[in-house]
Amino acid sequence: MVDKWKIKRGLADAINDHDLHRILDYFATDAVFVSPVGLAEGREQVGWIFEQFFKGFPDLHLNVWYEATESDDPMMVEWTGTGTHTGPFLLPDGRELQATGRRITLRGTCSSFVEHDRIATHREYYDQFELFSQLGLHLSSD
Repeated sequence: MVDKWKIKRGLADAINDHDLHRILDYFATDAVFVSPVGLAEGREQVGWIFEQFFKGFPDLHLNVWYEATESDDPMMVEWTGTGTHTGPFLLPDGRELQATGRRITLRGTCSSFVEHDRIATHREYYDQFELFSQLGLHLSSD
């Protein structure tokens, strides 16, 4: 029997190591990844999302501070992500925000469903407004 929490914790470690190959090994070939960034289907698209964050925040680090271990279907964790915006970061409208040097601290949660020893569905939730505000962006009436 597979230890689903070992998979979930391994994913967090791979993210903190910025090891894209290891990250993708945790996902099923046809995995679905849902986040404020959008919907990714399949490993290639999932990898692309992580690449965008690693480019913009080369020191990105997740600190998982709560695990809902009473259940493994789905596995739920809460985390805090920190990093420094020192590289280009893709915005929802397709523009790239060049490095601002600003530090971010972002709180979020995620849930993962594991099937056949791989993550089949992963959902990330965090406040994009909180992220963009810390990067110095503001709402516009334009």
